[in-house]
Amino acid sequence: MGNLLYLIAVILVIAWAVGYFGYAAGGIIHLLLVIAVIAILLKVIRRSDI
Repeated sequence: MGNLLYLIAVILVIAWAVGYFGYAAGGIIHLLLVIAVIAILLKVIRRSDI
C-alpha cells in the first residue's frame, strides 16, 4: 500500500509540473500538488512511526 501511495504522489507531482509549465490546467493542478505533498508526508510519518 505504501508503494502505491508513493507512486500516486509522484504522478501528481509530475502532473502539477506539466500543468504549471503548460498553463493548461488552471487552479486544479495546485490542488493536485497539495494532495501529492500530503501523501508524501503521510508516507514519511508512517515510516518513522515504526
